[in-house]
Amino acid sequence: MNKFFYLRLAVNNIRKNGQTYIPYVLTCIGTIMMFYNMCFLAVVKDIGYISDSQSLRIILRFGATVIGIFSVIFLFYTNSFLIKRRKKEFGLFNILGMEKKHIAKLMFFETLFIGFISLAAGILAGILLSKLMILLLFKIIAFKVTFGFEIPISAIVATVALFCGIFLLNLIYNICQVHLSKPIELLKGGNVGEKEPKTKWIMASIGAICLGIGYYIALTTESPLTALNIFFVAVILVMIGTYCLFTAGSIAVLKMLRKNKKYYYKLQHFISVSGMIYRMKQNAVGLANICILSTMVLVMVSGTLSLYLGTEDALKKYYPGQIVLQAEFDGETEDRFNKEVFIKKVEEIISSDEGKITDLDEYTYLAFSVGKGNGFFDTEIDRSFNAEFIQLCFITEADYMKLTGREVKLKDNEILLYDSAKENRDNILIKAGDYSFDFTVAGHLDSFPPVGDLAIYITDISYVVVKDEQVLSALYKGQKSAYNDRASDVKWVAEIDTDLKEDVQIACAREIKGLFSEGGIRGYRSFQVNTRAEGSTAIYAINGGFLFLGIFLGLLFIMATVLIIYYKQISESYEDKGRFEIMQKVGLPKKEIKRSIHAQILIVFFAPLVVAAIHVAFDFKLMIKLLSLFALKNIRLTMICTAGTLLGFAVMYGIVYALTARTYYKIVSAE
Repeated sequence: MNKFFYLRLAVNNIRKNGQTYIPYVLTCIGTIMMFYNMCFLAVVKDIGYISDSQSLRIILRFGATVIGIFSVIFLFYTNSFLIKRRKKEFGLFNILGMEKKHIAKLMFFETLFIGFISLAAGILAGILLSKLMILLLFKIIAFKVTFGFEIPISAIVATVALFCGIFLLNLIYNICQVHLSKPIELLKGGNVGEKEPKTKWIMASIGAICLGIGYYIALTTESPLTALNIFFVAVILVMIGTYCLFTAGSIAVLKMLRKNKKYYYKLQHFISVSGMIYRMKQNAVGLANICILSTMVLVMVSGTLSLYLGTEDALKKYYPGQIVLQAEFDGETEDRFNKEVFIKKVEEIISSDEGKITDLDEYTYLAFSVGKGNGFFDTEIDRSFNAEFIQLCFITEADYMKLTGREVKLKDNEILLYDSAKENRDNILIKAGDYSFDFTVAGHLDSFPPVGDLAIYITDISYVVVKDEQVLSALYKGQKSAYNDRASDVKWVAEIDTDLKEDVQIACAREIKGLFSEGGIRGYRSFQVNTRAEGSTAIYAINGGFLFLGIFLGLLFIMATVLIIYYKQISESYEDKGRFEIMQKVGLPKKEIKRSIHAQILIVFFAPLVVAAIHVAFDFKLMIKLLSLFALKNIRLTMICTAGTLLGFAVMYGIVYALTARTYYKIVSAE
């Protein structure tokens, strides 16, 4: 036998099965290209010039890991479609005298050929697009573009190693499928699953329970920290529920439709419902996969897009002014930090750079942790009893009036209260160590302006406006007696806006820091000077990195969704071809056949999209809580991004439907 016989036969087989192999090869190339580019970005030297490059590299490495894991699962899953379509062909080879070891050799050359083309084209495309990828990333994170070209060997090695492993895994699986099957089983491999499935009420019930618990978690979670801890629990429950309901619940629904005589005994309903029942066992997993992938696309793209578009909002929470000053000092000492003298020195520094202060907010506050009881707060509540702990923030009425412009006149022992739990009470008792404060609530506030770094806290915060600094000092002494060395300091914050350019603002901030190293300022324990201009680079790098990762993974999952839909429709069309030929022979008009085809595809095709939209709707509150961890609390922006992503994805989904429905009908109605 010619030594090139198997190689030529392998190439010829791939060419003849081009309708199924070409999309698979293109998907392999696209997946390899995306994995290489993510590995490239994770190690490329240009990323090192970014101020917070380490955080960005962590995000990119996480992306490479996700793509790698997904590639293993997805390409193995896709390969199962191919081997199912080829079983009849391999069975024919076996009957005609080709031994299974020869079929294994043939599959080896097919895998070798596909793997070589995919790796060569994928890595080459990845290298050619790598510069575009890094330019796009730098554009997203608002970083100055660098020039140069780099091909990291480590990225190539990682890509080759991963995908050679995937192709080897697929080859072993395919050989086992042929080796363990009898020739007659191979010939009938494409018809497996035609037996009517039983209604699995237990599985359907498990699916409904898992989905219900997942939805309940998403709707009832209030704390962002809790949301972070249980997010993956909710995701796993929803995934289990989705698979169970598509596998068992769909069959139960279809059988209930079949029992409804008024609905079932109509021509188009009869054909579509009966057809779906007989194949739902094999369709369900594919539909569930499409639903899960669609949900992942919608959540990732809408979430990361919201995070990126809300970067300016987050910056204003992290840095309420262009220059933010914060001093911490002892609330008991007489040698207090002199803020008036300090502000005057800051004004001199800014004016020396030919600038002026356009806006200045300065205030003093005290914040410490307390346990919350029924109508009281106490520093002594034992944490071992799982009591609810919150932050209490105290500010004087004078500083509150400066921040809000609202006129306030409190009497002794009177307070204004913003309660995070929205509980309206006339009196509040605060126990702080050796001190006890019985306050009368003069008014409940509906909102409170951001105070210092509390604006980015993820724990619940209640704000209290007290009469003066004497009350603030007494509260400090109380929590000091309770917490000792762990007690919070009194903090003074100045949020300054100027008419200076960003580079000059940064220079001024450095001069302000110099005031403390010179010893000209006394009475403070620690001092910080931050600028929005410097902080924006790091925040844009993180948020932009998440957006880039969301878009990248979104495209990968969309590609996977389209391929699963395509293979599902192609597979079903060949299975339905014989069935619809019989219908034509018994006199059913082609028009009615086409109508029933569209009805069946429409129901099956759009079910995953509808369920994915429901998942996203229930997940929305949980996503809001997770985004608040990144100082994004703009619900309206997140809602717009989610709705826009859903609309765009639905349009893309509809286009895929139109194309696959046409292909489906062509195969079914072909003579």
